[in-house]
Amino acid sequence: MRSPLLNKLSVIFGPRPPVSWLLLCFVSVLALIAVFGSSSSNSFDSVTSTPVPEIFTNYRRLKEQAAVDYFELRTILSGSSRQRELGLCCKERENYVPCYNVTANLISGFKDGEEFDRRCEVPRQGSWCLVRPPKDYKIPLRWPAGRDVIWSGNIKITKDQFLSSGGVTKRIMLLEENQIAFHPEDGLIFDGVKDYSRQIAEMLGLGSDSELFQAGVRTVLDIGCGFGSFGAHLVSLKLMTLCIAAYEATGSQVQLALERGLPAMIGNFISRQLPYPSLSFDMVHCAQCGIVWDKKEGIFLIEIDRLLKPGGYFVLTSPTSKPQGSSTSMKKRNMLTPLEQYTEKICWSLIAQQDDTFIWQKTADAHCYSSNKKNDVPLCKEGYDAPYYQALVPCITGTSSKRWIPIQNRSSSSDLSSAELEVHGVSPEDFFEDLQVWKLALKNYWSLLTPLIFSDHPKRPGDEDPLPPFNMVRNVMDMNAHYGGLNAAFLEERKSVWVMNVVPVRAHNTLPLILDRGFLGVLHDWCEPFPTYPRTYDLLHANGLLSHLTSERCGLMELFIEMDRILRPEGWVVLSDKLGVIELARAHATQIRWDARVIDLQNGSDERLLVCQRPFVKK
Repeated sequence: MRSPLLNKLSVIFGPRPPVSWLLLCFVSVLALIAVFGSSSSNSFDSVTSTPVPEIFTNYRRLKEQAAVDYFELRTILSGSSRQRELGLCCKERENYVPCYNVTANLISGFKDGEEFDRRCEVPRQGSWCLVRPPKDYKIPLRWPAGRDVIWSGNIKITKDQFLSSGGVTKRIMLLEENQIAFHPEDGLIFDGVKDYSRQIAEMLGLGSDSELFQAGVRTVLDIGCGFGSFGAHLVSLKLMTLCIAAYEATGSQVQLALERGLPAMIGNFISRQLPYPSLSFDMVHCAQCGIVWDKKEGIFLIEIDRLLKPGGYFVLTSPTSKPQGSSTSMKKRNMLTPLEQYTEKICWSLIAQQDDTFIWQKTADAHCYSSNKKNDVPLCKEGYDAPYYQALVPCITGTSSKRWIPIQNRSSSSDLSSAELEVHGVSPEDFFEDLQVWKLALKNYWSLLTPLIFSDHPKRPGDEDPLPPFNMVRNVMDMNAHYGGLNAAFLEERKSVWVMNVVPVRAHNTLPLILDRGFLGVLHDWCEPFPTYPRTYDLLHANGLLSHLTSERCGLMELFIEMDRILRPEGWVVLSDKLGVIELARAHATQIRWDARVIDLQNGSDERLLVCQRPFVKK
């Protein structure tokens, strides 16, 4: 007699199960053995410098394919409900930024600025939804027009909030019906941004601000950037300027800067380090940024010292009103006394002072910290540099790094010299090959986007496809940047874009190399949301990221929902990965309503491209 289970199978499949069913069972068993029978690798490296035996390579390929098969089967077996399109979030979440719940932080007892710190929670599957654009949202104007004029409905600032703001804001911004216009010649609280920038250059002994690049200043961290006018001017001088500011529920400086096409991200170092390695920036700028620098035993200055490259500059502008009964100079002197004490301890020199602006220079001598008699700030343990939102540390880092090179002695080109590459453990051949690969890839990407851009304008028979406009995108994110090759290719092609180069925290940390090329970048864990506002990027790119995330603690669906949140309506996504993962990604793209298509690279490999466009969904 046959068992009841076999009887049931006979009813379902007939006397003999079909071959497809047997194959399905076999693949399922193989996947379970591969996934659960071996330890997961945390290696996130897409390139390895040591040769791998063929047997191990084949095994790893089978293991990865089995894992992909397992995830595909799990999706199929979980039922048709998993393939249903996700719904839209409620109107209250139009400007939703995960990990920044100020109310919950206050209830938990965080205060003195720590309520604005980043604290992420694992999202529940039942809470999945797509952040919708505001009712009055419009596609931003193309660069450079979009730098000076934005749609007021695209950001969270009301007319009443604008009218109730101070005179400073009104000088920078002009509200006209549904647009906000920025005065390119104005900003901050000075006679003008250009005058202010020229003043800084002259304080550094330069003839004009156009000489800042030659003086070694290529990357600038602008803390509390206002509405980005200073950064917009520096960008016109070919200086990569990144704005950071704490999370703001309304009237956000970061949201306004990104809406204008200027580099920005949410960043706050009241209690935690910023997600950049030591020796990252040539200049740090603070104009009324709201930080009390001599608070907490000068630990904020120590964090700036960590971020500054040797010989770099800290520019502080803190205007003071003339108090009654005392001179302005006495007021400034009282303010600077504790700052002078702390800056001397960390080997900074006050090299210039004019009006309300002060410039300190970080020492280029690494031995100064150990030989300085006034220094009671210890050196961190050798090799310490764990900047992914770790607690601020009261010690000096970077002095033993091979990257300790004064900014005045660095290469002014993004093509690093052989000696500079050797510091990062990269061969010139590998570096050059990476650039050539991305130059070719960028040309292919640009041509692939053409049909999507002009899909609503069909060509006549015999007409050639029109070329995409050179300024069709502005804000670009490379989600697994490696050496920053895509960024370099954009520059070489003279595309009017800036790139946020993201290095995953479980990858080999190539962010120091990216920053040394004069590019912008950040460390990030893609199992968490990115610190930015909704609808802030035009193009998201990821090469090899999805394969590695399948073995992480997070799922691909969470990643796609986050990508949808930060992507502008009608923005693009280009993913490059193995065939199985790309097919799975296409299923996810369909669930979140993206237009998606898979492109065969025609190079004999199992890699494919997934090109997607986010539609403009209003309701």
